Amino acid sequence: MTLPTLELNWLAILAATASSFLLGGLWYGPLFKKRWCREAGVDPDAKPGHPGRVFATAIACSFLAALMFAVFLPPNANAADGFGVGFVVGLFFVSMSFGINYAFAQRSLMLWMIDAGYHILQFALYGLILGAWK
Repeated sequence: MTLPTLELNWLAILAATASSFLLGGLWYGPLFKKRWCREAGVDPDAKPGHPGRVFATAIACSFLAALMFAVFLPPNANAADGFGVGFVVGLFFVSMSFGINYAFAQRSLMLWMIDAGYHILQFALYGLILGAWK
């Protein structure tokens, strides 16, 4: 049995990874920082534990998510297909998984909506970029 060869567009994967940081900078910055900090019980002026570790973890996780999304996205998917698949993955896989955790952790609906919204858009962007960039 032979496995099919997998052609990946590494530049598109890196661009998708970078898109999560651009989106995150806006989402958790000017758009929702104050509300997110209040809902999460985080001091908005506090610095993260070790910024290098925080950002390295975020980059690694974003890269792996973009890579696996590229692997599972159908090879003939276009930008619209990718956006749709990403939206579904973000909404029904990531957000619903967060919903379960947030319910048991007794986190607020608002915090869940902020975090879920980010991931819905994150995966929709992954799909858009990976589908468009052949």
